[in-house]
Amino acid sequence: MNISLIGVPIFFGCDKRGVEYGPQKLREKNIIEVLSKNHTVYDCGDIYVKDILEEEKYKCHPSLKYLSPITNINTNLAHLVYSSLTAGSFPLVIGGDHSLGLGSISGASKYFNNLAVIWVDAHGDINTDKTTPTGNIHGMPLASAMGVGFDKLTNLYYKGKKIDCKNVFIIGARDLDEGEKVLIKENNLNVYSTEDVHNMGMSRVLEEVLHKVKLNNVDSIHLSFDIDCLDPSLVPGTGTPVENGLYLEDAKYILKYLMQTKLVKSMDFVEFNPKLDKDDITADMCIDLLDWTFKYLE
Repeated sequence: MNISLIGVPIFFGCDKRGVEYGPQKLREKNIIEVLSKNHTVYDCGDIYVKDILEEEKYKCHPSLKYLSPITNINTNLAHLVYSSLTAGSFPLVIGGDHSLGLGSISGASKYFNNLAVIWVDAHGDINTDKTTPTGNIHGMPLASAMGVGFDKLTNLYYKGKKIDCKNVFIIGARDLDEGEKVLIKENNLNVYSTEDVHNMGMSRVLEEVLHKVKLNNVDSIHLSFDIDCLDPSLVPGTGTPVENGLYLEDAKYILKYLMQTKLVKSMDFVEFNPKLDKDDITADMCIDLLDWTFKYLE
């Protein structure tokens, strides 16, 4: 398999510095060599991220932080993901914060006819400019991809929604804002909380997800993996930790199960913040998880 490694050194979406060093740290930890054991890896470098003064964060919108640079970065990312897929390569996007998910989904959805998104995250990331309590756009990419929210986000890369609500699956959510809960109810979104995972068992959750994916005639899956899905005790190096997270065995089960379906054609790996890490615990965990994941991709 050919893998296009795409770094997105962005912190604008979370407004907390440090996460932009994630791609650099993973390269220093030999991510290319690790993935090259089983695949041909093309390091596409990092998406260009312009320095923006903090006092300019609301320059383009009164309540959305860093709107213009985030849309520019995501548009460039979308095209690089689309170009990678066109070349027969698997785009692996490493962040950076989760606002990049909008770009990667946009690129994948332009290429595939009926895309599903599996969003593994402690958060729903389905806020909008009207519901956001923080103005942080990393809490909005999935809603934007579904066509819900501010038009400069929902119409990124090409006009219109990128993903049908019925093809969205959120796993591991345990910190949802009130506006997100309303959106979930209104659209009957497929959301499996950490509690659901522990009660149902991960195998049953994934069997249910795959059943729905097949019923919807999905031709490909974009997997977006936020490391804060894991319990904070496992990943100190992330910016928005939430207690009672997934166990490592759960995360590995998700990754192996989904890769073995052969439907996953693109992936994000986000929210690793080296500045918050302790003794490289999180960095080493990230390398282990990515090594594990791509063992099962042919």
